[in-house]
Amino acid sequence: MADKTLKIELVKSPIGAVPKHKKTLEAMGLTKMHKVVELPDNAATRGQIQQVGYMLKVTE
Repeated sequence: MADKTLKIELVKSPIGAVPKHKKTLEAMGLTKMHKVVELPDNAATRGQIQQVGYMLKVTE
């Protein structure tokens, strides 16, 4: 079984976002608009996506 990853793209600017949400995006490695990162599909990543999902586009 291969390790599953999620491709996550930042599609909404975090300029007006809650400071905690900005820190979450930074922790995920999303620093610029339309940047795509691959993160492991685990509970921690899913929790981050749930918190700031309104700014992201996620593909499996």
